[in-house]
Amino acid sequence: MSDAGNVNEAASPTAQIAEAYRFCRDIARREAKNFYWAFRVLPRPKSDAMCAVYAFMRRADDISDDESKSLETRRAEMSTWLESWRNSRTATTTDPVFLALADTQHRFNIPDSLLEELVAGTTMDLEPQLEPRTSNLEPVQTYETFDDLYRYCYLVASVVGLVCIKIFGYTDPRAEQFAEETGVAFQLTNILRDVKEDIERNRVYLPIDLLDEFGETIPELHELAAGRTMTERERAMLATLAIRAEKYYLAANKLIPLLDRDSRAAMWVLVTIYHRLLA
Repeated sequence: MSDAGNVNEAASPTAQIAEAYRFCRDIARREAKNFYWAFRVLPRPKSDAMCAVYAFMRRADDISDDESKSLETRRAEMSTWLESWRNSRTATTTDPVFLALADTQHRFNIPDSLLEELVAGTTMDLEPQLEPRTSNLEPVQTYETFDDLYRYCYLVASVVGLVCIKIFGYTDPRAEQFAEETGVAFQLTNILRDVKEDIERNRVYLPIDLLDEFGETIPELHELAAGRTMTERERAMLATLAIRAEKYYLAANKLIPLLDRDSRAAMWVLVTIYHRLLA
């Protein structure tokens, strides 16, 4: 078992920490939907840890995605929240999510650097790269190439996978590369699922070089979002990205056997949910 799996399961957290974990579990139960049930098949210390990480991610996502507020306001709120979290590492905090996360980091040897990368991915949506080739429409957030998109997928999804396998436990270092690729597969699935929703929010995660390859334009994506029937050309474009995702899903099959035995079922549930969504 790796250092990540060396958890003293007999240790009793303080009442404050136990309450913090209950707070995070309530968030996961309410917001994580199907994924919460994947957490439930883990041993309790690992399940608690997954709920703490989820609650932390949820807060970052909620700040980033609150479109009732301006980008400037969201950037300011994210900066304030980040500063509070960083201060909580060395000072007393009453924030239950920060308390549970700190305990999780200690138990499972999760470095601050991974969580910093996770938040960096979330904040990319607050510092968009704008595509000027949008006719008279508002500028749209885009990624020029698949390599640019891969970096985004790494920060918002692969890093989550690297945190999760710290909790799940592993000894073979190949698990880290497989977790990275599995995270990319998950995020490409999200992108394909949310093309309509994203364009309505002036975000296009389909890389521009893919759009150009198939002669697709930003205004045409807006037409799709408005209800126009998808063309065969557009189906082929989305299928091209789906094929890339399928290749990354191969890593998931290699990852699961490398995890601690008590965590394999949870990973299998997560992979199955996402892979069926892609299909």
